[in-house]
Amino acid sequence: MSNIKKVNLGSQGLIVPAIGLGCMGMTVGFGTNIYGQADEREAIATIHRSLELGGNFLDTAEAYGPLLNERLIAKAISGNRDKYIIATKFGFEIGDNEQYAGALNGSKSYVKKAAERSLKNLGTDYIDLYYLHRLDTNTPIEETVEAMSELVKEGKVKYIGLSEVGSETIKKAHKIHPITAVQSEYSLFERQIEELGILNTLKELGIGLVAYSPIGRGFLSGEIQKQEDFADDDFRKHLPKYQGEQFFKNVELVNEIKKVASEKNITTAQLALAWIIAKGHTPIPGTKRVKYVEENIASTYVSLTEEDLNRLESIIPLGTETGARYDEAGMKGVNL
Repeated sequence: MSNIKKVNLGSQGLIVPAIGLGCMGMTVGFGTNIYGQADEREAIATIHRSLELGGNFLDTAEAYGPLLNERLIAKAISGNRDKYIIATKFGFEIGDNEQYAGALNGSKSYVKKAAERSLKNLGTDYIDLYYLHRLDTNTPIEETVEAMSELVKEGKVKYIGLSEVGSETIKKAHKIHPITAVQSEYSLFERQIEELGILNTLKELGIGLVAYSPIGRGFLSGEIQKQEDFADDDFRKHLPKYQGEQFFKNVELVNEIKKVASEKNITTAQLALAWIIAKGHTPIPGTKRVKYVEENIASTYVSLTEEDLNRLESIIPLGTETGARYDEAGMKGVNL
């Protein structure tokens, strides 16, 4: 394995590489092809190449597929479980028919049921990092975290996390059982958790941030220049960032970031990832191709000065409107 930089994720003892691998796009996503068609062989090759380069931190969820993504990972890690750090999530209720029940469920009984199912689907007897995927507002967070804490005591889960939650929820949860990581969307294009003081809360409590969509759902790759660059079934077409005038404003911002990247002889995506790493957070860019996992991991070797960070943040200052991260229905699941 290569000597990729390792970091403490939170303060509970979990050590991970400076960058993780988001696996959602490797199978059908939330009942749809989130980022176009997936190829199982290439996806497994991507996971194996990532491991060779030291990238052994995989991110999945029972909702991806549903269940198909965890089963793909089981195939990829078979015989090598101990070499990987596996993070998965629960919370979108999946029925026994393996379909969405259409609700969030953080009840104690569902936590236990979902964990057993994930263990089975992943072909493992422990989960390294287990997240609540979205807050179930009908169940007190204390009940959910208490159940997760029991999984830790039973040895089925090593560390626990939350996803897309606000400061109050984080504080309540952390009192019940130490939270290792919070996963939220975060990138040069999406800094709402910074604006709302959530990053400060994480810092105060010694909780790590795992940044999903760190390349702005592909926008910060610099390769999306016109709306026709998307396939018809690409879900990004429905996101505010990609619609109307906002789309063209965002392209202009990306073109400014591109100039900084070309001065450093790196890609715009690598610069976007290096920015998150320099800020002390752990990005989990999603890819299903070997080429991109190599490029993403190379970003861990890019060093940015304080001046570089200031320059990037002056192109897109905190509070810049880049469009909401989801449509109205999607934003209802985000607890801020």
